[in-house]
Amino acid sequence: MRYSGFKVFTEGLFGNKGWKPAWRDPAPKAEYDAIIIGGGGHGLSTAYYLAKNHGLTNIAVLEKGYLGGGNVGRNTTIVRANYFLPGNSEFYSHSLKLWEGLEADLNYNVMHSQRGLINLFHSDGQRDAFARRGNAMVNQGDDAELLDRDGVRALLPYLDFEQTRFPIYGGLLHRRGGTARHDAVAWGYARGADQRGVDLIQNCEVTGIDVENGRVTGVQTTRGAIRAKKVGIVVAGRSSQVAAMAGLRLPIESHILQAFVTEGLKPVIDHVISFGMGHFYISQSDKGGLVFGGDLDFYASYAARGNLPMVEHVMEAGMTLMPMIGRAKVLRSWGGIMDMSPDGSPVIDRTGIDGLYIDCGWNYGGFKAVPASGWCMAHLMATDQPHEVARRFTLNRFATGDLLDEEGTGSQHNLH
Repeated sequence: MRYSGFKVFTEGLFGNKGWKPAWRDPAPKAEYDAIIIGGGGHGLSTAYYLAKNHGLTNIAVLEKGYLGGGNVGRNTTIVRANYFLPGNSEFYSHSLKLWEGLEADLNYNVMHSQRGLINLFHSDGQRDAFARRGNAMVNQGDDAELLDRDGVRALLPYLDFEQTRFPIYGGLLHRRGGTARHDAVAWGYARGADQRGVDLIQNCEVTGIDVENGRVTGVQTTRGAIRAKKVGIVVAGRSSQVAAMAGLRLPIESHILQAFVTEGLKPVIDHVISFGMGHFYISQSDKGGLVFGGDLDFYASYAARGNLPMVEHVMEAGMTLMPMIGRAKVLRSWGGIMDMSPDGSPVIDRTGIDGLYIDCGWNYGGFKAVPASGWCMAHLMATDQPHEVARRFTLNRFATGDLLDEEGTGSQHNLH
């Protein structure tokens, strides 16, 4: 079924009785050509591009819960391509280009809104750093504009420009940055993969990975054994646990990142705003809620909830930047389990086991990377060669020292 405005209109006339399920609910087969462990954004996009770009359709996505129930539905929905280092810059640039054509490609409204992202800076040093970043973005083929204080005030008049502790010097404007509806991204990729013959199997937890003579042969699940010649591990914050089933030890720590949303308000924040001195970022959803977040909780955990000191820290940063939000009521908060790498950059690579591939280490960048991650992981699994824009995302760089430390904070997981 193809979605369109006309279809919505006609279904409304006839009681909405003609809609069909967006995807099937198949039972797992005994064998597939490839298995993707993880039914989140990255896993679903990998399956979609394996089918679309490489013609592989005998594929299963195995999800222990429901599709889109993990980090893809537990984030602040920001989409951007404002990276600085070669290796990261071209990858996220490729991802943003995929975002811009995603709705037409999937025939699904993912509510992609290129409302613009503004990174504020608060010192001469930060201004110089953002000028360098902006030049790198432009050289990569993306957009960037350096705004002075008056330029920021013209776009964001509601910020506190009178504070002296963290004075606003200006900002870096990335007009093609913005947001998308996180759940819709998962649903769109799930529907697209299903239409191309991929089996999406929910409530099917992987409990073991079968390896014989150095090669993967399948997986053990709560719904029985499934054979496959290729297996991709795409499980975000659970990467270390699932990789351990194959005897692998990953350089990944899992940390909690909290996010918050307020009651619905009239439109006030037209952009995505990032506070340069408090690691606070905020946007306004289409329903009117202010969606915001901040730092990690700074201790390793697999619990999808955070602690109150970090709640206070995030609220303090928000109040420092724009005191007006102190009158808004916070409706709910949630936590995502972040797969943090030592250098803050991801891994899309083969493992030491033939036929077993890993996609992990997304840190704060997971949601914005969903299209390119799936594109590159699918290329790797289909051809056994890394895609050009992901060639630096190797697993062995942590042994060789060829790191991609975007923030220059050193090899400490929770600082990225």
